[in-house]
Amino acid sequence: MTVSFSTFLLQLAQAVAGEDGQRLAYLLRPTSPHGKDLVKEFRNPSREALTSQYSGSIDTPWDDIAVRYVLVTTHVARKRPGEAFSEQSQLISLFFRFFSQNTGWTLPALFSMLRDLRDLAHDSTECMESAAGVVAKAFSMCMTDRTSPPELSRKWGIYYVVGLVMKCYFRVRRINLSKNILRALEANPDIPLLSAYPRSHQVTYRYYLGMLSFLNEDYAKAEQEFTLAFYHCHVDAHRNQERILTCLIPLRILRGHLPSAELMQRFPVLDELFSLFIAAIRTGDISAYDTALERWEHRLVELNLWITIEKARELCIRGLFRRVWVATERSTRIPISMFHCSLRLSGNDVSVEEAECFVANMIYKGYMRGYISHEKQMVVLANANAFPRLGERPSPYALL
Repeated sequence: MTVSFSTFLLQLAQAVAGEDGQRLAYLLRPTSPHGKDLVKEFRNPSREALTSQYSGSIDTPWDDIAVRYVLVTTHVARKRPGEAFSEQSQLISLFFRFFSQNTGWTLPALFSMLRDLRDLAHDSTECMESAAGVVAKAFSMCMTDRTSPPELSRKWGIYYVVGLVMKCYFRVRRINLSKNILRALEANPDIPLLSAYPRSHQVTYRYYLGMLSFLNEDYAKAEQEFTLAFYHCHVDAHRNQERILTCLIPLRILRGHLPSAELMQRFPVLDELFSLFIAAIRTGDISAYDTALERWEHRLVELNLWITIEKARELCIRGLFRRVWVATERSTRIPISMFHCSLRLSGNDVSVEEAECFVANMIYKGYMRGYISHEKQMVVLANANAFPRLGERPSPYALL
């Protein structure tokens, strides 16, 4: 059934009067079927002509919002994302006047409009920065709701909006601006507990909190947030699980917890990326690890994983030295020359002094238990547990 603009205005007014947030979100979505009907009805719409004809036909600001919606859908249909973004921004500004005076029933419409704004800005850095500003304003409006009943508070939109604004910040590489959002959250004790929000809001927030910690090399905090995000993520949200694991797997590897074959089979893209590194760590093959680093360098840099994976190279060295220990029938006294020889055979052209430094580093970081007799050029290993299990090292992130 074709929807005329007059019918659209009536449906809009009914949704507002009935406080039907989901219906309002549907009516204001540019890709909804009735949007195409309005594009056909107004071949070359202008704001001035539509305003002069329909202003006052329904309550303000909804008459102006309806006009902006027609312009947005027209620009979208004619593949003019820049113009569509501009009109969507104006539409949201008009909506803010209503939103700031109402309760949480308006949140579904807010979420939908902000998401559409971000999608329209996707290919333009300038537009994305502007979208971040609009979303940040919505965040403030959600935070400052002190009059609505608790169950209808706009504060129930906080973490969804935070997820959107962080997506914008990461997109335009203005990640430091996220700190302002986090400070605002910490300074407001009236916000409901994160666990009370929908799981999807929790997962997105924890993912970006993990990303911020990861980029700041606070690996313990990052692992904690990514782990919570992964286990709360919907089982069918495969792409989201993959994005979380992209950072979580390297962190777990750093701690010596290698992913199972079963897990990697569920995520073929990650299996392709990490399988060579995991195999090299299992066998102590430094040469294979370095080859994998060279092969995947560009992709690892893109994903901000290069430093983390490069640090995990130490696990290969530990594996190589353990093979030397096994080859000596688990002797407690091994000449440094044997470790030197193993490094040379693995493709590392190092001096004896450098080999001694490698061994000292392994002992310092808890990969080996023992000490070096420099005078005798001998490594003296502990009688028991000379090579502790990787996961048993105390505070592994602290020694990176």
